Amino acid sequence: MTLEELEKRVRALEDIEEIKKLHSDYIYWLDNKQWEEMISCFGENATEDIAGTGGPHKGIGEIGKAFREKIAKEKTAKGGHILAEPVITVEGDKAKGYWTLYRFDTFTTPAGQLVKYSQGRYDCEYIREHGKWKFSRLKFTKPWPEKPRQMT
Repeated sequence: MTLEELEKRVRALEDIEEIKKLHSDYIYWLDNKQWEEMISCFGENATEDIAGTGGPHKGIGEIGKAFREKIAKEKTAKGGHILAEPVITVEGDKAKGYWTLYRFDTFTTPAGQLVKYSQGRYDCEYIREHGKWKFSRLKFTKPWPEKPRQMT
């Protein structure tokens, strides 16, 4: 392996780690309802399509509006998210990936604490803008796996 090949592999690994951090920060800010920080994860011409938000939304302006006016006003149970199983490929200043998200909600019932979980899938494309990785396309599908379609 040449030094140039090794440098390319190291750069790709560093890019993957930066993308993982981007997505982890995004989920952390989701759990803490930090909408402006979440919006900052998107590139200027990004597309977001989160299940249940009436998307897709195109461009940072529409994405911000969806977060502030729809997602921020949803009543949600207490809980959190676990982001798992990333599969990411990098090619220069663009990348693709998919993740599994597990959502845990806690409810207080007369019988005590109830925990409900669900899972979804993020399908993403990323772009390096001004030296930082951002979402260029984010699609969240829930439930995941989707129900199988009936053969006709």
